[in-house]
Amino acid sequence: MMGVLRWVVGGALFVALLFLSLDNAEVVTLKLFRVASWQAPLVFVVLVVFVAGVAVGLAAGALRNARLKRQLRRMRREISREPLPPAPHGAIPGPVSSTGQPPFGIG
Repeated sequence: MMGVLRWVVGGALFVALLFLSLDNAEVVTLKLFRVASWQAPLVFVVLVVFVAGVAVGLAAGALRNARLKRQLRRMRREISREPLPPAPHGAIPGPVSSTGQPPFGIG
């Protein structure tokens, strides 16, 4: 469902930008603090700003993802250092097989 919604939103955004570009083909002048000026078609300016916004959003998401991965790695390392608590009846816990069952079919 989310995949379909993503495609619909992406398609609507594409159509909106297409009509925006067709209606705004005139040349505009961008001034950078009275130091420099730049002339370009308005559609190009809008496209550059849109791409810059997408890039900033993706970079922010990638940074958050990297931070969460580091935090998860740190938490897993802390858990692996902690000794296993004793079982309620005083037995020493042993390794568990990859199937989640105790060894030798016990349990």
